[in-house]
Amino acid sequence: MKTLRLKPGKERSMQRRHPWVFESAIARGGADSGETVRVESHDGAFLAWAAFSPTSKIRARAWSFVETQRIDAAFFAAVCARAVGARGLFDLQSDGVRLIHGEADGLPGLIVDRYGDTLVAQFLSAGVERWKDVLADALLAATGLTKLYERSDASGREREGLKPVTGWLRGEGATEITIREHGWKLSLDVATGHKTGFYLDQRDSRQRFAELAQHRRFKRVLNCFCYTGGFTVAALAGLKAAGALQGAELVSVDSSLPALERARGHLALNGFAEEGSGIKTEFLDANVNTVLRDFIDQGRTFDAIVLDPPKFAPTVAHAERAARAYKDINRLALKLLEPGGVLLTFSCSGGISADLFHKIVASAGLDAGVDGYIAERLGAAPDHPMTIEFPEGEYLKGLVVVRKPA
Repeated sequence: MKTLRLKPGKERSMQRRHPWVFESAIARGGADSGETVRVESHDGAFLAWAAFSPTSKIRARAWSFVETQRIDAAFFAAVCARAVGARGLFDLQSDGVRLIHGEADGLPGLIVDRYGDTLVAQFLSAGVERWKDVLADALLAATGLTKLYERSDASGREREGLKPVTGWLRGEGATEITIREHGWKLSLDVATGHKTGFYLDQRDSRQRFAELAQHRRFKRVLNCFCYTGGFTVAALAGLKAAGALQGAELVSVDSSLPALERARGHLALNGFAEEGSGIKTEFLDANVNTVLRDFIDQGRTFDAIVLDPPKFAPTVAHAERAARAYKDINRLALKLLEPGGVLLTFSCSGGISADLFHKIVASAGLDAGVDGYIAERLGAAPDHPMTIEFPEGEYLKGLVVVRKPA
């Protein structure tokens, strides 16, 4: 077994069971891409079994901190079965579920989502790439399914020295799927949709928005970076439950026309026909910043606004530039928000901490001349867990801001 020996003082994070070893922490040692190595402290004490990545700044990712553990097919079968079983601990109101969430489930670099009878996996690190076939078999055994589609096309593979790969890894079938989420339906294409096909991490935030719409009976809703309209459907579901659809206006904005076409289709899928329903819907293929500025110039205002932008800061190194972008869209949105109105604002950037995001929104409010209450903090649904030992898993941060009445 090949060995990595760490520099003095660099063992502390692994002693706290943190799964990453950075290039700068290694005194000597190496291996082939994805090969299992023994990680030792500077004095030779065992720390972990890990997968080696010769091109990434994260040179090793831990499989196990137990010295007697064998890293083999039986190990991966047990880890997959445990992660799949753990989802039964949560009340997940959907048949679209995150089954494997990388480091949080002991499989660094592996993302697996279930959409109905189909699994979709992203193999994003050298370690899981090396064990891909073993993991595919373990996942199907743990779920009892027969179909697994690979979406290993995320940018993180480049840092691991891996090329993008997509297509059926096990079985075959239609890539167009409709899932149930809470009281509504949403469609996706696992071959072309964002991430593995859809943003399952926002499931509970969409439900919370539906509850707010039902309670507050919003008349004018603006959904920015709407993608395929999940928050729009949630708002409509909440308004329907309140008997408040008549006269409601909903504007959904995104720069992807195919996404907007699917968003429009979701209205029909959920029984919200545009004609004769008493609601007015707009789907704008446009830049969100431009739309927000145009609406300010037009004097338009909204009772509820959702800001769910793409990842502006994938790492801490991008945080300063991303902070300016987050501040700008939040400043504009707060100007458009009616007194007493509700803003749901999110950051999915790992490089932006929850504390920094709060400060960004506070600064945006100051520049907009708007004060508000932080009514709630939101995060990823529980099948996208952050663990005690890996706080970096908290990537999605959300705030529910209620503008103070005039």
